[in-house]
Amino acid sequence: MTTFALVVIDMLNPYDHQDAEPLAEKAAAIVDPLAELIASAEERDDVELVYVNDNYGDFAADRREIEERALKGRRPDLVRPVLPPPGCAFLPKVRHSVFFGTPLEYLLSRLGVRTVVLAGQVTEQCVLYSALDAYVRKYDLTVPTDCVAAIHDDLGEAALRMMERNMSARLTTARECFSG
Repeated sequence: MTTFALVVIDMLNPYDHQDAEPLAEKAAAIVDPLAELIASAEERDDVELVYVNDNYGDFAADRREIEERALKGRRPDLVRPVLPPPGCAFLPKVRHSVFFGTPLEYLLSRLGVRTVVLAGQVTEQCVLYSALDAYVRKYDLTVPTDCVAAIHDDLGEAALRMMERNMSARLTTARECFSG
């Protein structure tokens, strides 16, 4: 039985949108700890690694095309270290929450996941809305704060406080993520 699901949100980003510059600056700080967290998840039998990424309105795009678009974007240096490893689940999404319109809930229930670990971007948008959707589905939540990137520091901090206070999320670091 899988205990944890590490859900990596929207890291395959071409950074060619409004707010891309400030987001890329913040994303640069999370790439290394996130890459370490992904590697740690791959080594563990009790963690399912799941990537959920925006399809940017291209409903014909598959995983390979989303990866290629991100690698050809403005910041491939932020994408390359966190590319999905072979064999991990990859779900395209069209809205903010990783649950909306995706089979994530079904996948997690099939695996017996109890704790959802959310990492990626954007803290005050997709991560926050995904946390709320996980909470209402009665999953335990963990958010490694060194593995989420906000566009606006104040909103990102407020989102983390909301997740902790209103959704009982455990805020931690990548190194401590799967302990306790």
